[in-house]
Amino acid sequence: MAVIDVAGFVADLKSQAIDHGFHVHDERHFVETYSLRQLWEVDLHPEEACSGPIDLHLSLDVDPRAMLGFEDEVMKLADIDESPPPGFTFPLVFTWTLPPLPEPPDLLVLATELAGVGGVELPVEVSAIDSFANVTDAAERSLSLVARTSVDLSDVYLNNDGSVANDLERCKRVSLFLLEQAKNWFGDL
Repeated sequence: MAVIDVAGFVADLKSQAIDHGFHVHDERHFVETYSLRQLWEVDLHPEEACSGPIDLHLSLDVDPRAMLGFEDEVMKLADIDESPPPGFTFPLVFTWTLPPLPEPPDLLVLATELAGVGGVELPVEVSAIDSFANVTDAAERSLSLVARTSVDLSDVYLNNDGSVANDLERCKRVSLFLLEQAKNWFGDL
């Protein structure tokens, strides 16, 4: 019997996302049969961007070694009131994507502005891809932004949603900032 209900955690994560003003559109669950590694993906966007250009992709990577190690340590606890062991985590990745931008931003300026929005708790990496449909066409620049954090399994075990709620609140601020800036990158939305 599993000590942690990962499917229940993902359901709670989606519920928290809705509480923080996101629309959840899709969920996928992949299991690698050889290693039993799991990947949970959720597609969402802020309520304000239903017709807008911003999509947010959330992914939780479930490493079976981390889960089994955590379960072994929990089973060693003598008292049910003892705190579960810290140090076991699953990576949680937030990825924002935008379509090709007619007037793309300066990446260094954008990265600096996002550092103020996401803070040190949610550092956001900014990257761009220039695509050429034909050799004679101008480049079309698309943005991708990635924030990486982790979920402590002891918080999942204790049903402590505080750190994930804080990350979702920061993601909401980043999403709204991008939505506001997109007016400059696309003209009027």
